[in-house]
Amino acid sequence: MSHYDVVIVGGGPAGTTAGTLLKKYNPNLSVLILEKEKFPRDHVGESQLPQISDVLQEMGCWDKVEAANFPIKIGATYRWGTDPNPWDFNFIKPELFKDEQRPAKLEGQRRQTAFQVDRAKYDEILLRHAEEMGCVVKEETAVVKVETDGDRITALHLRSAEQITASYYIDASGHIGVLRRALGVETHSPTRLQNIAIWDYWTNAEWAETIGVGGTRVQVMSLSHGWIWFIPLGPTRTSIGFICPAEHYKSLKKRPEEIYAEALYSEPRISKLIANATSTGNIETTKDWSFLSDKTVGENWFLVGEAAGFADPILAAGMTLAHTGARELAYTILALEQQKHEENWLKSQYDHNQRSRVKQHIRFADYWYAANGQFTDLQEHSMEIARDSGLNLSPEKAFQWLAQGGFTNDILGQAVIAGVELGSIKQVIQRFSQQEVPWLLSAYNVFQLDLVEADVEFVAVYNAGEINRIKCYVKNGQRLPVTGFYGLLIDILGRTEYIEQIYRQLVLAFRERFSVQHAQVALHQALGCLEVMVSSGIVKAALNPDLSKLNVSIPMEGELIHTHRD
Repeated sequence: MSHYDVVIVGGGPAGTTAGTLLKKYNPNLSVLILEKEKFPRDHVGESQLPQISDVLQEMGCWDKVEAANFPIKIGATYRWGTDPNPWDFNFIKPELFKDEQRPAKLEGQRRQTAFQVDRAKYDEILLRHAEEMGCVVKEETAVVKVETDGDRITALHLRSAEQITASYYIDASGHIGVLRRALGVETHSPTRLQNIAIWDYWTNAEWAETIGVGGTRVQVMSLSHGWIWFIPLGPTRTSIGFICPAEHYKSLKKRPEEIYAEALYSEPRISKLIANATSTGNIETTKDWSFLSDKTVGENWFLVGEAAGFADPILAAGMTLAHTGARELAYTILALEQQKHEENWLKSQYDHNQRSRVKQHIRFADYWYAANGQFTDLQEHSMEIARDSGLNLSPEKAFQWLAQGGFTNDILGQAVIAGVELGSIKQVIQRFSQQEVPWLLSAYNVFQLDLVEADVEFVAVYNAGEINRIKCYVKNGQRLPVTGFYGLLIDILGRTEYIEQIYRQLVLAFRERFSVQHAQVALHQALGCLEVMVSSGIVKAALNPDLSKLNVSIPMEGELIHTHRD
């Protein structure tokens, strides 16, 4: 029997991120990663969001990933909503993306972009890096039995007949949830998004577009009965998949190969890109069901990544949730070892963050599906999603529903989900509804912080291997952490309540901290945070007819979100 400080079941991005950061900040910890397969191996879920880059940099492996020459994700091209024409959602304006030699550094424009990764290569880079950091890695090593005593894991039995014990156990085994199932942790699906995914890998498919050196956009093309993803993974390799509701899949009574081929060749944009390409012919399928675990922590165990929960991949958030969750888990175990904070508080912070994020991403995906006018064969399906969510698809109600879902969960102190700030979300809602989405900030000019009935809690901030406690107000189920843009607004609202003065103080604060371009971005994000504070009731808004108002609006065609330009 072998004993380790931490045993991680699963060698994917969640497991390797946790292992790497544990060893980085406490090299004396013994960390074992158990992986049932032999790497490299293919894995679906290849599209990333920019937030991952900072995690890779902290792990010390961003340069290794960049050296693999994966395509640079500038954004995505969608055909989704009521407009039959494709539209672009960019992380950075393509015309500002400069040609630069690769490999490059994580600076400038590369901080605004992401990768589209071949998971066979990407996951192996991360696993080997964890090994170099000092993690013990055992591949082709399956856990066949989990011994438990109540809510405590007492040992793992491996296929090799070896027994393993640990102080902490991490389930990073994905959907299968090896430890989760053994512990009897229940899961539930707070949505009708129960889909089937069918995919294959293609050689020599054309990129839909090339932007600068290595830059491109993924393609998400809606059909009447589902949608197609098209993700270039390298110069010659592309991941192409089709997703549709499980019930529709069953009703077709066709083989997956037939459904897949019919979907791809019925879509003119995709069929053109694969005209001279060849597929492996090895069609893969999986049930792609959104779900959430009832809890992610126990006496000596944690769930991370897809073992904890899964949100529909339409927003490409899966790997971001895995990396960021695993980072916070590593910090949590480090703090438990150091006994710097109370154990229950550390665990509750981790559990709240993971479950809230997954739940919010499921809610956002619900809206994304419910607002898709392209689903002509699935109109009833879309309406059922809206009904189940209690979602009125008017722009005002849609925004309020999303805002109250918890825009403080993805990045503490900011109003962001899936890497998308509030202004862009309003623009997406406008595109779906073909109506202007009004801003509360434009309707009022007096804003008063209302924290009389708010509870005070302390939330965790994860930075440089340490966890710090910061004050947080909780009202109407909404958390208001005293940090980031929210912290700045709390400070300003403590001195003034008039929008003209609030605006001026924000401009002054950002002018001192940032360049002109970044100051403008920060101003937009801060106003988005104030909008969330008003919509959730944390700030009371009123109109004084003797004072000027702020005119805030979002154009239908913006700099980052606009009709596709060939």
